[in-house]
Amino acid sequence: MNRRRTLAAIGTAAVTILAPMPGKAAPSSRLNVAVVGIRGRGRSLISTFAGSAHCQITHLCDVNTEYFGAIGKQVASLQQGRSPECVQDIRKLLENKTVDAIVVATPDHWHALGTIWGCQAGKHVYVEKPVSHNIVEGRRMVDAARRFNRVVQTGTQSRSAPHMIEAIAHVQSGKLGTVHMARAFNSQLRRRVNAVADGKAPASLDWDIWQGPAPERPFNSNRYSYGWRWYWDYGTGDMGNDGVHDIDIARWGLGVESPETVSGFGTKVFFKGDTQETPDTQTVSFHFPKADKVLVYDQKLWTPYHMEGYENGVVFYGTQGYLVLGRGGWKVVEKGNKIAFEKKAQFSDSPHIENFIAACQGRGKPACEILEGHRSTTLAHLGNLACRLGRPLRYDGSTESVVGDPEANGLLGRKGRGSFVIPDKL
Repeated sequence: MNRRRTLAAIGTAAVTILAPMPGKAAPSSRLNVAVVGIRGRGRSLISTFAGSAHCQITHLCDVNTEYFGAIGKQVASLQQGRSPECVQDIRKLLENKTVDAIVVATPDHWHALGTIWGCQAGKHVYVEKPVSHNIVEGRRMVDAARRFNRVVQTGTQSRSAPHMIEAIAHVQSGKLGTVHMARAFNSQLRRRVNAVADGKAPASLDWDIWQGPAPERPFNSNRYSYGWRWYWDYGTGDMGNDGVHDIDIARWGLGVESPETVSGFGTKVFFKGDTQETPDTQTVSFHFPKADKVLVYDQKLWTPYHMEGYENGVVFYGTQGYLVLGRGGWKVVEKGNKIAFEKKAQFSDSPHIENFIAACQGRGKPACEILEGHRSTTLAHLGNLACRLGRPLRYDGSTESVVGDPEANGLLGRKGRGSFVIPDKL
């Protein structure tokens, strides 16, 4: 995609002027938002953005036009009849200068390119986790945010949750003693990805755009639907899908950035015989020797029960006690296994989204800016890489490269495909 000089020459599509809605700010002071990727997570985000008093969803963008009717009506009902314009190709969407910000809720392999193009087009970006498909993409996203001076928020909503902020403050207060280690855990029961034959893409779907920077493949319903998360061409496994939430919380609490060594294993113990490529079971350790910290990630996708009382969460281990933190609350356990404090909480996306909107409007800073999202996502990528290669890695955070391992460095990024190319420089 060409840069601003090209976009500036493109005519701007007209949009309907929206009248004030009860509880909403005046139209001129609302953020005009376009949601890119409107199924699944995108549909959930639509509800929260449309319900905000400080923004309005003016556009929906998806490679499959089949969903425009029903989801467009959903948006209209949330915005008292104000319907969004629907666009199939993100490149056409980004030509529209009335759009202030885009929400990238696509599969993982589109997160980077959607964000980079959005920044080049002058849009602020809310990008779902993991922020990238690989480490090189993540760095280009940071570069794009800096080059074009855009707000880019990572969709790790825990950074804005009041009880999470409170718990992390406790971890960092010294009340647990010296915290040397955190364990991020991801325990849940996932459904299988049984083999299905390749076929013809639906007439409503632009399969070429959906594949984007990924290698060209025949249409397969597993690739397009739920299964894409578990194929390396498009997804990052559950370490990047759900686990990165908990890795981000753990890294936040420990106050660390880049690990120096990464080791672990990943395997399939439950999903044998299906087409899932990514592990269902992983244990990975990240060592931060300069900070004297260790972060461990523990994943089990075959458990119909929770660990530590939460499906996903983090345990911070200190010399005077430990703290367990999940979306439903947190507790502190001290010497003698005595529960010293326990609090239940309700989790919502709204604070994080409101934080993003406020940052776009100059009313604060993003709670999880793209650099923080890139750092946490990098851990997921390194963990997956160590598992795939079957050996420990030494990582240099200053150069974002693996020390003395050409094979590993060759897997840190990919160029893209056709017109869907990740730029080398911005």
